Amino acid sequence: MGESNHIDIWRRCLQIIKNNVPDPVYRTWFEPVKPVSLKDNLLTIEVPSDAHMRQLEEMPLIDILAKTLKRVLGNSVKLQYNIQYPKTTLQYPHQNEQVASNRPIPFPRSDKESLNPFIIPGIRKLTIEPNLNPKYSFENFIEGVCNRLARSAGERVAQSPGNNPFCPLFIHGGSGLGKTHLSQAIGLKVKELHPDKIVLYVSAHVFKTQYQEAVVGNNITSFMHFYEQIDVLIIDDVQVFTTPGTQNVFFHIFNYLHQAGKQIILTSDVAPGRLQGIETRLLQRFKWGLSAELLPPDYETRVKIFKAKSANEGIVLPDDVVEYLANKVTGSVRELEGTILTLLAHSTFNREDITIDLAKKVTKQIVNVDSSELSLEKIRSVVCDYFKITPELIVSKTRKREIVQARQITMYLVRNLTKASLASIGSQMGGKDHATVLHACSTVSDLIDTDRSIRKYVSDLERQLKPGKQL
Repeated sequence: MGESNHIDIWRRCLQIIKNNVPDPVYRTWFEPVKPVSLKDNLLTIEVPSDAHMRQLEEMPLIDILAKTLKRVLGNSVKLQYNIQYPKTTLQYPHQNEQVASNRPIPFPRSDKESLNPFIIPGIRKLTIEPNLNPKYSFENFIEGVCNRLARSAGERVAQSPGNNPFCPLFIHGGSGLGKTHLSQAIGLKVKELHPDKIVLYVSAHVFKTQYQEAVVGNNITSFMHFYEQIDVLIIDDVQVFTTPGTQNVFFHIFNYLHQAGKQIILTSDVAPGRLQGIETRLLQRFKWGLSAELLPPDYETRVKIFKAKSANEGIVLPDDVVEYLANKVTGSVRELEGTILTLLAHSTFNREDITIDLAKKVTKQIVNVDSSELSLEKIRSVVCDYFKITPELIVSKTRKREIVQARQITMYLVRNLTKASLASIGSQMGGKDHATVLHACSTVSDLIDTDRSIRKYVSDLERQLKPGKQL
């Protein structure tokens, strides 16, 4: 079949799908899809977003789509997605329509093989694509206390790459907290502000594989020469650099770029001091610049994320639903995004309005709301109920004795009953630093020994939070 038939073919597919799925499902997931081309039985369709594509790939939608395509085009049909990043008038999220390519660079090359590890052998023109995803922009990165330092440093780096105190900029944090998003946002902004800069984003896994191939091909010198041409090098997940050979070659590339005034951005799931299996000389260099941690989003940031992500999916969540979700889903940004998609899918398939009851049903599938696992939010809520104060007041800047006392007891309990770090506790208790948290814990610990009232408060609260655990 020729390309000219793709519109008619897709129209036939839509008619079959429409007759076999509920109308809201058809309108939400299939009607927005546009046919792009049909060539050699490969049908290319355009979808509005990554989330839309992921939803189409979930059962039962993918089963319906696959059966329909086979019915219309036969068993050998293949499907390919194009993702459209539309312009939007919403304050967030904002999508860049494209990422500028890096300029070609002069490079000595062998006639036998390509010197660019990102292209196949035989291609002579050395053009380094930045490997950046336009959706990972600063405009789409929701800022809060949990990530403000890292974001601010990232924006500073993007303004003057290589000409700032943050080289390397080392971004660390748990899975799903936005390390890849933020590091790519820096790259995107550099390409926008400094189009002549050569920017490259590469995962540490890919870097390792390329190095191993260079070893096999006896081409280490060319491999290093390639990376030494980069102005802004972004390496994601450096905790996987555990083999001596990879560490050694990256050590020399790091030194060259740093001395040449280039910008290096690294991400890891742990701070430099907690990396395992990394040589001391490399660890020291990781600490030369700024180490910025991404923490789990606090309540206010979760509210912003739920509003932003739901707007991106074309829905407006009621305020009470947003507040409920922000209180109950307290994990990573990725978990919050999954909650939105699950909520929308339930609403669409079951033809239900998005209400508190639906939100409760959805969160039970994602997080164990009644779990005995304690969180800062749960402890803070129990303390607020015990002292009859509001959550807003306990994280405020007021110095009233009873509020300060409740705040310090909260930090003490979180420190002793959870695995939260001092920095994480401080960020979610009104933006306090780790020294303030440490002082609060020490103060409460001393008062337990000397003040009967404080001892009773803490004992009562621990009994509520961990039945059977007493002082």
